[in-house]
Amino acid sequence: MKLVWIYPLAAACEILGCFAFWAWLKLDRSPIWLIPGIAALIGFAWLLTLVPSAAAGRAFAAYGGVYIVASLVWMALVERVRPDVWDITGGLVCLAGAAIILFSPR
Repeated sequence: MKLVWIYPLAAACEILGCFAFWAWLKLDRSPIWLIPGIAALIGFAWLLTLVPSAAAGRAFAAYGGVYIVASLVWMALVERVRPDVWDITGGLVCLAGAAIILFSPR
């Protein structure tokens, strides 16, 4: 599976899983929300094992940049809060950092 799909899918799973817990604890949703939330978090962990890296820490560090951008997209699409110029700039800096970690010659 290509990185271009693994990281975004992992981010979606992590955000959905964490949001299920958020909804249960902060929005008074049913504990049934935890069932798909836990499944999504399991999917997140499994997807990160597909990253072709000799070091888990490197795969996780690079994922962090993608997660930050995915969180900003979630904020815009789901929470209806428009990212400002600093959010976008920060997200781009994080993606650049992830690319440096992932694609630098070793």
